[in-house]
Amino acid sequence: MGEPSAHGPDSTAPAATPLLHPADGVPALSVSAREIAEAARRLDRGSGPFAVDAERASGFRYSSRAYLIQIRRAGAGTVLIDPVSHGGDPLDVLRPVAEVLGTDEWILHSADQDLPCLAEVGMRPPALYDTELAGRLAGFERVNLATMVERLLGLGLAKGHGAADWSKRPLPPEWLNYAALDVELLIELRAAIADVLAEQGKSDWAAQEFDYLRTAGSRDPTARRERWRRTSGIHRVRDRRGLAAVRELWAARDLIAQRRDIAPRRILPDSAIIDAALANPKTVEDLVALPVFGGRNQRRSAHIWLAALEAARHNEEPPGEVEAANGPPPPARWSRRKPEAAARLEAARAALGEVSERVKVPTENLVSPDLVRRLCWDWEGAPDPLEAVDAFLRAGRARPWQRELVGPALARALQPPADGPR
Repeated sequence: MGEPSAHGPDSTAPAATPLLHPADGVPALSVSAREIAEAARRLDRGSGPFAVDAERASGFRYSSRAYLIQIRRAGAGTVLIDPVSHGGDPLDVLRPVAEVLGTDEWILHSADQDLPCLAEVGMRPPALYDTELAGRLAGFERVNLATMVERLLGLGLAKGHGAADWSKRPLPPEWLNYAALDVELLIELRAAIADVLAEQGKSDWAAQEFDYLRTAGSRDPTARRERWRRTSGIHRVRDRRGLAAVRELWAARDLIAQRRDIAPRRILPDSAIIDAALANPKTVEDLVALPVFGGRNQRRSAHIWLAALEAARHNEEPPGEVEAANGPPPPARWSRRKPEAAARLEAARAALGEVSERVKVPTENLVSPDLVRRLCWDWEGAPDPLEAVDAFLRAGRARPWQRELVGPALARALQPPADGPR
């Protein structure tokens, strides 16, 4: 495969024409099973790919379920579907829509955000085009939907409700207007960014990425296992007893949040967990004297938090200061523990930076940063470095275009310097 031209569209453009409302007006919300079936028939009468989007209630709900699904197709217009208020089994009620969606390509913007919640209701794409990922491959510095629509189509989208609580019912008209606009121009945007990628010689790269995202991209074998360690401010806790308290409080909060389907930090903020872990209160009076815990809701739950702290104090196997190994340690520690690996990582990052600059693709899209770290940490040399690197990347699910592009650069970077071993 030849390397693509780095040429892209001129970033300068005339002022965007604001698009404040869908051209055909805001469609009625399909709520009942009958209305959803009619929306499916309407989509089936259209032609070509489907522009798809979903709205969740991140920050408000524990689950990541879809609370609104927007679909647009040429010849059918836009349909807005309420997937939660029909009163039946979601898989049964939404099956007519899922069956229609299974007949052609989906166009999404930031597909990895929406594919899991759509799969929950039986909707899976037979083919996929991600306009955000396409923008990254094209070398665009800003790839949010509004910016790409303005740059490539000369239109400005009305925004403002993306972080709203979409579990709210009824949904306000202005929210539905916003939601409809999210799919209004996706079909045209897909055509425009596809032209850019074709001009740059990256169409095949994009096709490989989209297929990977559709079939395997949501499964991350390196995902962090101990999620409680993500608690904001945990760096302030410096002993194992305190870490045990964070873990027990986090688990108690998570159980409540899951049962009530409320975002955990709305049950108890991270800052309160850290304060309680550091103060180690043993009575209700001591607990409610801490920030946050003095509120009415927290007073009612005081026995839960105190029980968690008591469990932490009596835990015979408190957690270690770092998570059990699942791959190499943080790179900041490499220079002391394995300096030759640190040197390899520095050389690999420099080599990838050069490739990134040449082809105008961010390094994290050229190859998984975690995969590079693992390669540099585990590398012990090989008779044929290029073949060994390619095998490692293939086992790590790097796509063919990535292996062809970065394999030689990484193989060279892993070689010891001429003046001695690395």
